[in-house]
Amino acid sequence: MKKFACKAVALGILVAGSTGAMAAESTALSEMGLSFSGSAALTSDYRFRGMTQTQSDPAVQGAFTLSHKSGVYVSVFGSNVNFGSSDPHLELDPSIGFTTPLNFSSTLKPNLDIGVVEYNYPSATDDFNWTEFYAKLTFADVLVPGGSLLTNVNYTDDWAAVGGDSWNFTLAYSAPFSDTGFGGVASVGYTTMDKAVLPDGDDNYFDWKVGVNYGVKSIPGLTAELAAVGTNVDTDGLTGVTKRGLETGAVFTLTKTF
Repeated sequence: MKKFACKAVALGILVAGSTGAMAAESTALSEMGLSFSGSAALTSDYRFRGMTQTQSDPAVQGAFTLSHKSGVYVSVFGSNVNFGSSDPHLELDPSIGFTTPLNFSSTLKPNLDIGVVEYNYPSATDDFNWTEFYAKLTFADVLVPGGSLLTNVNYTDDWAAVGGDSWNFTLAYSAPFSDTGFGGVASVGYTTMDKAVLPDGDDNYFDWKVGVNYGVKSIPGLTAELAAVGTNVDTDGLTGVTKRGLETGAVFTLTKTF
């Protein structure tokens, strides 16, 4: 509990400092056709495609994006990690991409996002870094006003730095519950690789997420989410910590966007 409280204080400092800096520079950026956005989050478990990255412990995270009106953007995501060894302790993922609206449907307002991300672990003694290419297609106002459907395809030739081609396919949907401030989220993903490197000795798995969120009306940009996240990786014979990080579990996250 003490560790979680310390991370909450750190999150507050990060949000306050980043928000002030953004306000001071927003005018200068807009004159150059640039815009800045970001988020800070505190989560009870950092899950990446269903798998824990922190041994089921909490994580403090931040993400920042600098976008140009042409659609080009650069981003960076950061989080603490724990893979059960002495290092690494930090993940820092820079990415560069291009996003543009598509014109084949005025109703669904499709948006294309393509780019490349480098999963980087600067504190690691060994080389944990790996690169992935992605293509995302987002549709707005699906089924209900404010409903969003996301589809994405990711590819790497060095999955999790252990080598081998890998593909990830994800389908995600989120929607508000009328004007209550609450909403629902759901996603399912499928990852396959050409090496049997998963903890159960397999070369593919499914992951999922189902949850609810709430936008705090008194604090613009602050969202609380409670979700069930898990995978279908066979955990028979695995240790308790490893098993807990693969099986379905509850994840609570506070996120502040700015």
